[in-house]
Amino acid sequence: MCCSSNHSSSMGPSEEKAGHPAFMDKLPTFWAVASKIQVSGELTTSRGPGTSFEFALSLVDQLFGESVAKEIGQLLLMQADDDTQRKEEYNKVEWFFDHNPRVLLPIANGSEEIEIVAIVDILRRAKVDVVVASIENSVQILASQGIKIVADMLIGDAADSVYDLIILPGGHAGAERLHESKVLKKLLQEQDTAGRIYGAVCSSPAVLHRQGLLKDKRATAHPSVVTKLNIVSNGAKVVIDGKLITSKGLSTVTDFALAIVSKLFGHARTRCVAEGLVFDYPRS
Repeated sequence: MCCSSNHSSSMGPSEEKAGHPAFMDKLPTFWAVASKIQVSGELTTSRGPGTSFEFALSLVDQLFGESVAKEIGQLLLMQADDDTQRKEEYNKVEWFFDHNPRVLLPIANGSEEIEIVAIVDILRRAKVDVVVASIENSVQILASQGIKIVADMLIGDAADSVYDLIILPGGHAGAERLHESKVLKKLLQEQDTAGRIYGAVCSSPAVLHRQGLLKDKRATAHPSVVTKLNIVSNGAKVVIDGKLITSKGLSTVTDFALAIVSKLFGHARTRCVAEGLVFDYPRS
């Protein structure tokens, strides 16, 4: 349980509980704590969306043991400690628009649902106009962990518009499907030719690489595909090079989405979004 769902009447007053800061003063009978995760007997609570990875891993630990939780954490790239640099930026340029930025997120069967949902959620919290487009024959796709996701439209319909930023989610199978889309390839080439912004996470920087869109660029990607890139950054979760943005994906996708918000709107709005997520973010 997390966020405001801590109000359940079945919870005893003597149990310590974590919760979203906005609701802590509304829980006078609880022993509220500020930790990301609080396990009190059979009750597990967390603070909000920004602590959901830790919350899920805590449940895995309790259900299957520490070794399984550690393995899952490594798969999600959560083994990166606090010393890991959040962001590196090269060839810095301003991402300025005189209108509300419009973002296209193409998705496919096999795309990583964690990355799709997190990117869309965070950008929409920042009031970005995000369009999710399926490259499949249906607006519904089956993501990498078997979760069904319904896009806003098909990629053919989305191609009628111009986007300030195109972002590719990861997932090995999904990335391969994205690479095979002729419509998406055309959109990405037009994006590059027009000098507009594009990015990718996890396995999908390899898609940009195969289409020649990482030439002379610094980038990062999931460790399993990072060797396929010509030029790779050293260790940072997110790498920005001019109008290209990439990340390792999975648990780093929150940093990725917030980095986009920061480039589009500045630090103040990014801090506001991060606080709403209860996600640790630098104050300056």
